[in-house]
Order: sequence, then structure tokens, then C-alpha cells
Amino acid sequence: MSWPRVVPRRAIPILTYHQIAVAPPRGAAFRGLYVAPDAFARQMGLLRRLGYQGLSMSGLMPYLRGERTGRVVGITFDDGYLNNLTHALPVLQRVGYSATCYMVSDRAGGTNDWDEPLGVAQVPLMDRGALRAWVAGGLEIGAHTRSHARLPDLPTEQARREIRGSRDDLEALVDAPVRHFCYPYGEYTSDHANLVAAAGFDTATTTERGRVCGGDSLLALPRVPVLRSTSLPLLWIKLISAYEDRRRSPASQNHART
Repeated sequence: MSWPRVVPRRAIPILTYHQIAVAPPRGAAFRGLYVAPDAFARQMGLLRRLGYQGLSMSGLMPYLRGERTGRVVGITFDDGYLNNLTHALPVLQRVGYSATCYMVSDRAGGTNDWDEPLGVAQVPLMDRGALRAWVAGGLEIGAHTRSHARLPDLPTEQARREIRGSRDDLEALVDAPVRHFCYPYGEYTSDHANLVAAAGFDTATTTERGRVCGGDSLLALPRVPVLRSTSLPLLWIKLISAYEDRRRSPASQNHART
């Protein structure tokens, strides 16, 4: 299948966040995926001072297609943590930004139980009411499968149900279109990208590092991670330079353009 391509006139960073909360004590598993609320507020303030418009994936689409130009940055959150609503939403509203939160549909109102075998602390995920509050606040929900599945480990039909089912589930929960997908763990093959396209998604994001450049597939978009250790100067460098682009594997670039 021929995948739709990105044709921006300038590199576009899509930021990846997970939890917006104070990090657990040193030594805790995946501590680096926490960004403190005050640090997140400073980061959004920096983007605004630099003249960036923070957008959801839907808001980013005209720029990815080359239909519009401007200093824009995509803002995404993976997994659907409740602390995204409580800590990130007010900041985003204050600076006039939008964002996309990729939700694991079968875990709405539950916890990140897929992380439990790794010793990661269990944290509340958004339930139906919180998801609707997120959308009512001007933000967007994307799909992250039904169970945070490792797609390459699944038979094709089960992978199809994880992908398409997550969209159907979430649209019923939020009563709004769900047009964007994120591969759990960043693991996927060209067959999974085809399943994403068949399910009607407009884009799919990965964990490959880099800014989005011309020729990238809309179904295999790289992103720029923002971690607990990401300082404001480093965030600025990630936005304006090839710092993240150089960390993208040649194999992933070829895969994204297949």
C-alpha cells in the first residue's frame, strides 16, 4: 500500500510527553518519563516566547501536508494519564495551545497495568468523564490500541482489533472523531501501518527520534522526546536544530519512506 507523505517546507517537531507529575524517588522505574508540572509550564512558556504555536495532530495536518506554513510544534501525550488532565490542560489553555493525548481504550478509568511487570508504579488513567473534559477543554484524543499491545507479537486479526477497536471504543467514550494513532512501544511493521490506514486514521506516530521532514510517511511520524532531564536550553536545541534528527536510525528513515 502506498502511504500518504509529508510535504512540509520546514522540519516540524512533534513533542512526546508521558506523565506530567512530580517524579518518584531516584531509582524508580521509568522515572525519566515524568515531567514536573512547573517544568511543563516553563516549557510551554518558552515555546510561546519563541513564537511557536502548539497544536494537536489534527491542527498540525495542514502543515504536514504543506498546505500552510508557520512556526508550529505538535504536542502529544502517550497513554492517557489523569495527571495530563489535571496538570497539563490548565497550562495549555493558558497559553492557547492544543494537544493530542493517545489513550489506551480498554484501560480508561484504570491504570497503566502493562507496566506493572517492569516495576513501574500504577497511576490512574483518564476515565470517560476525564476524557470528555479533555476534549471539552479544546484538546484531542488519539488511539493507542485497546491494551497497549506489542503489535508485532499479535496475529494479524488480533492486531486489527486492537487498532480499529481502539478508535471505535474511544469515539463512543468521547463522542468525537478519533483520527490519530500511536504505536505502543513504537513497535510496528508495514503491515500494521496498512491496518492503521484501513482503520481510517490520518496519522500514526512512532518513538523514532527526529523532527518530521519532507517525504516522511504520515503513518510513521518521528517525534521529539521531552524527559525529566530536558532543560529549557536543550528543548530549544531540539526544536531548532538537527539534534534529534541525527538520533534517528537510517533503517527507520527508509521504513518511513517505503
